[in-house]
Amino acid sequence: MITIHKIAFAVLGILVIGIFSLAMVDGVFLPKKYLEPWSGTYHTQFEDPRVQVLAHGVLAPNSHNLQSWKVVLEGEDSFFLYVDPSRLSPKADPPGRQVTISQGTFLEYVRVAAGNLGYEAEMELFPGGEYGPEGTAINLGSKPVARVILKENSRETEPESSPLYKSMFVPDTYRVPYRETQLSAEDIETLEALSTENVTILIFQDPESLESLGNIVLRAAEVEAGNDGIQQEGFELFRPNEWKKNEYRYGFSLDGQGLPALNVHLMQGLISLFPFLNSPEVSGKSFLSQTESAVENTPAYALIITKNNSRAAQVEAGILYSRFLLTATDMGYAMQPMSQALEEYPEMAEIYTEIHEAYAGEDETIQMLIRVGVPEKEVFPTMRLDVIDIIEV
Repeated sequence: MITIHKIAFAVLGILVIGIFSLAMVDGVFLPKKYLEPWSGTYHTQFEDPRVQVLAHGVLAPNSHNLQSWKVVLEGEDSFFLYVDPSRLSPKADPPGRQVTISQGTFLEYVRVAAGNLGYEAEMELFPGGEYGPEGTAINLGSKPVARVILKENSRETEPESSPLYKSMFVPDTYRVPYRETQLSAEDIETLEALSTENVTILIFQDPESLESLGNIVLRAAEVEAGNDGIQQEGFELFRPNEWKKNEYRYGFSLDGQGLPALNVHLMQGLISLFPFLNSPEVSGKSFLSQTESAVENTPAYALIITKNNSRAAQVEAGILYSRFLLTATDMGYAMQPMSQALEEYPEMAEIYTEIHEAYAGEDETIQMLIRVGVPEKEVFPTMRLDVIDIIEV
């Protein structure tokens, strides 16, 4: 005889089997190897000080989380940094400008790490001359972006951990709502003072600028969400579960969006079991929804502007962005790049021109548009490559 207790037991059994199935296809029991570089002791397993500083470099913010870095060691104390041409986003970044900026973010993390480990990182940008303006893999990988020499500091005392060093182990991108709290005048002055001769940081938090820049961000997101090629490109970089995150260790995932861990694993399990739940079209709609929420919950924007758009200027913009990010993180702020309006594909040309006419001077290039604020909640760190995987033997 079928009883209520038997039915309840059967339903419970089905739920348990379902949850177990989700957990298995998600790989929730796997070690998260893709998060190992975020450990403060990760670098200590390597004897070569160059590898130790490079192990910090992989934590740097970078375009589309492609981590397009390739390193060639030279002698005993130096190395060359190249763009890895096997990890590019040609649809969203046709000229390779964003990936070049990402070389600069890497270099600044290397510099900060070197100082913390008792070294000075002496850097020469484009020692063989700049590569050309084309965004092809052949061009971008043709010449080193930088030559770095590590020189041991002569001071007798152990180097102290700097605030910037500690900030390196905080997630670099917060895709969550920010509080209404604006930046203090003192903090703005400190952050804008990081500007260099060739690269300028400007911070905006007045109502008119928030409305203007927010409108640009939204319209650019609509263009991007409607671009099939870019959505397909991003879809192919999405890692739907722990198995794929450990396999690739770069690209997009559900991490870093402020979702509870249980929600992340349940969603990953569902997407893995039922792939039709995710598609370029679904990703585009989700991106647009997230952008709308971000704009509604942004107390300040920042622009990073260079005097020209040379490859060296792009790298310098990345260096300054990392310094800006690490300094702001130490102050308690978070950031999220919102630079779709600055991308150089035909459909974005009108908005690209509009933002430059409004905020850049003659011959200047806006390299980055960033939202800044105090996050309402913490986020999980995102995938990072094993440092050995970026070193070419």
